[in-house]
Order: sequence, then C-alpha cells, then structure tokens
Amino acid sequence: MRFAILSDIHANLEALETVLADVRQRECDRIVCLGDFVGYGPNPNECVERLVPLVAERSVAGNHDRAAVGQLEITSFNVYAQEAILWTQRALGPTVARYLSALPAEWSNTTSLAFLAVHGSPRDPIEEYVLDIRTARENFRHRAFSLCFIGHSHVPGLFVSTEEAVEAYPFPPAEEVRLHPASRYLINVGSVGQPRDGDPRAAYAVLDTDAAAVTLIRLEYPIEQTQEKMRREGLPATLVDRLSVGR
Repeated sequence: MRFAILSDIHANLEALETVLADVRQRECDRIVCLGDFVGYGPNPNECVERLVPLVAERSVAGNHDRAAVGQLEITSFNVYAQEAILWTQRALGPTVARYLSALPAEWSNTTSLAFLAVHGSPRDPIEEYVLDIRTARENFRHRAFSLCFIGHSHVPGLFVSTEEAVEAYPFPPAEEVRLHPASRYLINVGSVGQPRDGDPRAAYAVLDTDAAAVTLIRLEYPIEQTQEKMRREGLPATLVDRLSVGR
C-alpha cells in the first residue's frame, strides 16, 4: 500500500492541487494529513473541502487549525501569524469550522506497516517542534513507536533511533529511504503550502508499506497565483513574500 503523507497545507490551494495531481499520478492508495489545513494562506475553506473526501478519518489537528476555531490561544504566535489567524477565523465557513474543531490530536495506521501520525511530536502532538536530536531522543523515550510522521516545522528531515544513538539526517527529495526493522523513525514530511527549508517547492512524502520505504517529493506550483490572492485579501506582506524563497 502507498500512503501520501501531507502536512501544513496552510490554505494554499495552488500548492495543494499540484500535490494532489502528483498523488494521483503516483497511484497512492491513501492520503494522510498531519494538520494545519489552514492559516497563512487565502483559501482555507477550499483546501479543507478539497481534502475532506480524500483523507476520511486519516487526519489530525495542527496548531493553526486549533487556533482558527478558538481552541488554542493565539498569543504564542508571531504577529504575522496572529493577523492571518484572525483573518482565517472570519473567513471560515461553519461546516469547515466544525470539521476542524473535531480533528483528533493523532491517528495511527494499524494495517500493513504500522505508523503514528501527529502534527508536532508524539509527546506533544499539537505544539512541540522536533528540531534537534535532544528533542527527538526525548520523544523516542516518551513513547513506544517504530515510525512516526510529523510536520509543524515545515522543514523535512529524519531522526533515527538505534541501539547505539539517535541521529539526525537530511531528507533529500526523490531518494528512497529504506526503513530498517531494528531502527525507529521520526520523519518530518515538510510543508505543502509553506516550505521553510529554503526550497519554495511544495513538499510531501510517499510511504510504500510493502517496500518499507519512504520518499520525499518536491513540486513546483504557481506561487504567484497564491501570492496575488493573499495580497487581494490583505494578508501580511511578509507572509506573501516568504513563499517565493521558502523561508
């Protein structure tokens, strides 16, 4: 079975449609969304409505999703994110708001190759960033999982735990990563709609459970169309400009 693992769409419809077209071309069997359907971008309702029929129950909440429906205080966000959250709160339709309000903190695949899906981390599914080996090590200790997919930082990467140590590795696009049964993995799949690793292309991952392998996919999309919509809606210029540089 082939799973497409998406995270951090952030209301970027152009990036999402580009990714979904690639998912279809690769004949993935299932789609999983690691949260942050909304926030920053200009098409929150459209992105949620587009994904809901495809992910079914295979989706979890992100911090922007929770903030957009009043389930998370926005004072911890930077000023640009706060402005976008307030805009999103006004823009959300009632059906979309109800969907986001009901999203769980985690989802687990128990068939074929088992894996955990969260937005932030296994220890704190909504808000914790896993950016370094120390935090990854604490998460491996906190919970018994063999494979967990995360997002939140918008930066693809791999943390691998063996009997000897926990190590961090880059997650280069188009290179298949084989999952060894004796190792444990925390895998960040990057962001569909707000990449922050210096590469503005949309990112998502494909997990092949039969081959026990995962591959990062990067795709160009019409960034200018998203930026024009953001300007039209009066979203912060900083958020508009950063899409061009992936930061």
